[in-house]
Amino acid sequence: MSVPRALARLQFHEGFTFDDAVGVVDYYADLGISHLYASPILKARAGSTHGYDVVDCHQVNPELGGEPGLRRLVARLRERDMGLVIDIVPNHMGIGVDNAWWMDVLENGRDSPFANHFDIDWHAADPLVRGRVMLPLLGAPYAQVLASGDMALERVHGCYMLRVYDQHLPLCASSRERLGDEAAAQYDPGTEEGRARLHRLIEAQHYRLVFWKLASDIVNYRRFFDINGLAGLRVERTAVFEDTHALIFQLYAEGLIDGVRCDHVDGLADPRRYCRQLRHRLDTLRDRRPLDAPRGGAYVIVEKILAEDEPLHVDWRTDGTTGYEFMDQVSAVLHDEAGETPLTELWRDTTGDRADFATQAVRARRQILVDSFEAELDRTARALFASARADVVTRDVSFAAIRRVLIELLVHFPVYRTYAGGAGRGAFDEVVFARAIEGAARTIRMEDADLLALVGVWLGGEAPRSLPPGAARRSRERAIAIFQQATSPVAAKAVEDTAGYRYGRLLSRNEVGADAARMALSIEDFHRHVRERAQAHPHNLLATATHDHKRGEDLRARLAVLSEVSGSWVAQVEAWRERHAGLRRKADVRMAPAAPDELMLYQMLVGAWPLTLRWDDTPAVSAFVDRIAAWQGKALREAKRWTRWTSPNEQYEEACEAFLRDLLLGPGEFGRDIGAFAQSLAAAGAANGLGQMVLRLTTPGVPDLYQGTDYWDFSLVDPDNRRPVDFDARRASLAASPSVAEAMPSWRSGVLKQTILHRLLVCRSDHPLLFARGGYRPLTVEGPEADRVIAFERHDRGQRVVVLVARHTAGWLLDQDAPVIPPECWAGTRVGLPAGEYRCALTSRERAFHNDVASVAELLDGLTVAVWVGTAPARKGRKRAAQVSRLATNAT
Repeated sequence: MSVPRALARLQFHEGFTFDDAVGVVDYYADLGISHLYASPILKARAGSTHGYDVVDCHQVNPELGGEPGLRRLVARLRERDMGLVIDIVPNHMGIGVDNAWWMDVLENGRDSPFANHFDIDWHAADPLVRGRVMLPLLGAPYAQVLASGDMALERVHGCYMLRVYDQHLPLCASSRERLGDEAAAQYDPGTEEGRARLHRLIEAQHYRLVFWKLASDIVNYRRFFDINGLAGLRVERTAVFEDTHALIFQLYAEGLIDGVRCDHVDGLADPRRYCRQLRHRLDTLRDRRPLDAPRGGAYVIVEKILAEDEPLHVDWRTDGTTGYEFMDQVSAVLHDEAGETPLTELWRDTTGDRADFATQAVRARRQILVDSFEAELDRTARALFASARADVVTRDVSFAAIRRVLIELLVHFPVYRTYAGGAGRGAFDEVVFARAIEGAARTIRMEDADLLALVGVWLGGEAPRSLPPGAARRSRERAIAIFQQATSPVAAKAVEDTAGYRYGRLLSRNEVGADAARMALSIEDFHRHVRERAQAHPHNLLATATHDHKRGEDLRARLAVLSEVSGSWVAQVEAWRERHAGLRRKADVRMAPAAPDELMLYQMLVGAWPLTLRWDDTPAVSAFVDRIAAWQGKALREAKRWTRWTSPNEQYEEACEAFLRDLLLGPGEFGRDIGAFAQSLAAAGAANGLGQMVLRLTTPGVPDLYQGTDYWDFSLVDPDNRRPVDFDARRASLAASPSVAEAMPSWRSGVLKQTILHRLLVCRSDHPLLFARGGYRPLTVEGPEADRVIAFERHDRGQRVVVLVARHTAGWLLDQDAPVIPPECWAGTRVGLPAGEYRCALTSRERAFHNDVASVAELLDGLTVAVWVGTAPARKGRKRAAQVSRLATNAT
């Protein structure tokens, strides 16, 4: 396989096209990147800013430059010996008038050749829906829209269609045949008779138009999460798999792409089968690739959120995940567990809510099931009900009881999904189900206890293939697939997008793929996770920022410092709350902002405050406030406490925004206070940011550089994290090629981060095999500050790199002007490392270590990170070096 050395993620849209990317190829090549990593490039909805709403799987997005633009980009990449990995979306498509497949289904119903491309329940329980597609397009109840004239017949290119607002939907053939030249007048919704005719015509179609707010109750196609405009695909069907992937395979065979990132693999009916099928098809195309394309196998990674200690199945034949688990682990190891109790008490005492994150997640799951996934819940229950009815032993089990049991299982499900198939559940999935059943047993009705155990059997506890072939087996297999596809969207919407906005003890731990219940991770556990990943998936992607992150990597790094200075933070927050009580205002029946929202706002202001922002620069502060206000509005609705997307409470939202603007743009001095507090954390936060970057670039795996994060990243949730990147500034600073010492005085500009990034990418380029396949060995650190150092070596066939990262540096860097640690802080702290001659990859300094240990102060030399490349073994001989190596690894 041709493994990328380092990826750079770019977000494509009509404002940043393939030709725009051609213009930054040289920059990324000079930086040390081996592959660009593109957001989805197939044709998406017009004006799409992300590309995950693909409407044509057979066309490269013309808004990005189409296939000619893609070829120009790849030609330039090949000139710089670079590759291209693209994001693909096998789970769903954007639906609507710009999707020809979907329009064909609306016109022809089950007779459409694409009827089975989409995951539509054609056998709905409601006879009015059976054989039809529910379309939640209406902005008001059906009768109101009909009477308003927002639905009418119109000729489009000589053919009658149903106009719904500004969209034109097809009519079935039998309806069209009955319409004459006077149809528009005869079906005029402005008259009572015309309205009645129009209603009968609409009811005769293969779709049923409904108010969009009813979608979660009655929609009969699988959606991506709860988004009505994204419909699930049935890629488990070979014909659908081939049709939706035909262009992707063509691009790979022609050498235009070198790998894929599979979006939301947990949404598929059978992720294992899909991944293996994808790998097989790509492997069969390798010999057709042109000579100038990389000859190894395709790089294949999957977007998959893993729970703690949950493995990614090796038999899927992927190269790993997109790296959410690494992002969680590298963040947690930089947090200080000493801050957990004070921060927890602050949250509980201020909000009055004693619930921990796990409890909040359970509450959110229960609410989400009711608010967003009633239709999916019914669909799963019906599948199980059919399975029960197929067996004489369980024929009396009621649909209502099955539904109750499913709710409790989904509420207590501890992971995103399981992967039971014809052989039932694997060992890890059995543990997962045992935990889910244990949780459900605590909250379920006593009368349903036996059924709970039985449902556990039906959902993979008993292998479906052990049943005789026939309807019973098919029902069981279908029930398992539907249930497993339902668990991941419930988890995502409840945990990431609800509980994560309700529980704000420390927002740096509220991130996609992270466990907000866990404040910190020990160095030993961090090493364990790295070794396990290196063994199972050595080419796993390593990310610390993505297009989906809630907070930028350096924003999280700064907030992590609060776990070290929790006492100061508690006192500061209490003072602010008392001082700003008069700025809160009555909104509906409560004061705004409520305590949870106020506490989270203070954290975001401290975490996101730009390094170069002056509190008295009113235009710049105003621009910053606009960004925070956009985040705040989204956060309030995602929390679903006082307002939500489906029922906005504008009075509460406006009061919260007014509070924010009064804080920073009013006559008080809060702007000075918050700016000063943020700047007091800046150096320690930068140390954390550099530390996580170095760990991303040196531990086993493929580092991912999200666009713009080569400078400091204080971005907020999307769309803030997809803002345009100033590539001109980055080109100029890279071309200047400053040393680390030269970049340090102006470190706030981001050039220091870029300089260290560049030097480590060059190091990876100089030692590709060492980083691609080299072993990982923790090094022993001893002395009074041993717990502040993460130390390890990478080694491969005589090559060696030693890495040190300082953590928990607030005691030294609080209120300091730069992330520089005086050597005396490390007095008496030493690290065991193999003897030999080394060169520092960051400073080019050379040093020989002849003893079995070196002082941390000497290795770091004032910095908070160090990477030393072995240039020669110790002159005392290989035997001595081997002894030192064994001493250095005695912790393992």
